[in-house]
Amino acid sequence: MVTPRFKGEAAWAYAFIAPPFVGFLVFALLPMLASFALSFTRYDILSPPELVGLDNYRDLFTSDYFVGRTLVNTAFYMLGVPLGMAVALAIATLLDRIARFRGFFRTVYFIPSVCSIVALALLWKLIYRGDYGLLNTLLVRLGIHDPPSWIADPRLVKPSLVFMGIWTNLGYTTVIFLAALQSVPRQLLEAAELDGAGAWQRFRHVVFPAISPTTFFVSVTGTIAALQNFDQVYVMTRGGPAYASATYMLYVYVSGFQYFEMGYASAMAWLLAIVVLVVTWLQFRLAKHWVFDD
Repeated sequence: MVTPRFKGEAAWAYAFIAPPFVGFLVFALLPMLASFALSFTRYDILSPPELVGLDNYRDLFTSDYFVGRTLVNTAFYMLGVPLGMAVALAIATLLDRIARFRGFFRTVYFIPSVCSIVALALLWKLIYRGDYGLLNTLLVRLGIHDPPSWIADPRLVKPSLVFMGIWTNLGYTTVIFLAALQSVPRQLLEAAELDGAGAWQRFRHVVFPAISPTTFFVSVTGTIAALQNFDQVYVMTRGGPAYASATYMLYVYVSGFQYFEMGYASAMAWLLAIVVLVVTWLQFRLAKHWVFDD
């Protein structure tokens, strides 16, 4: 029998869950369904949508050269995920061994993670400038009289952006790895050391299995973020020079909000969603071989 008190508590429960549920419905689910429907149309905002069937998806795979190029560029930016994880894990390991200034260094490393990505991109744009940039000014003082134009050179722009991305996310990843390292049971490390295990053997057989769930979390979230890379490239290069740094998300933005090809941009967005799902699914499948939950 349902009592009046239970009904009152249920009403309050529904009232508390209503705002996030309505927010998800209005600002997430409905726009997703609308974009899926628009992906089968030709729509320029100013005129009603015109149904074109699978033409937008067909153009993605057959006639659009820039889709493949931007996907290749996006795949290159994903190299920053394992490199950033390796650097962050090394720094976290060093911080785990000190106690006196750990809080200070942890704060210093974490500061870029709470700064605006636009502000950081503008800062690095000034650093990478070929004429009076801080990096080239330093190189000239070191005796290099013809330093490169980092983000104006098609060969160097992607590595430069990868390095900037690693620096930007370093503090966040370092703090996560540091928390994982501090949760490793010390008695296991002491037992391994008493058995004669060296530093590398302790890390490989004790530390890494213990932090493997954290490593998996960082790899999945970092990969998804890399596949959606947009603001950094938009602020620093606008996809140039000669589309050498253009990402897939930047092309989605240009197609939808500059050329007003909303139907085509929606199809591109859904293709990216499928890529993200497939890559994440592969990561979960591979995780069974190296992630230890216990």
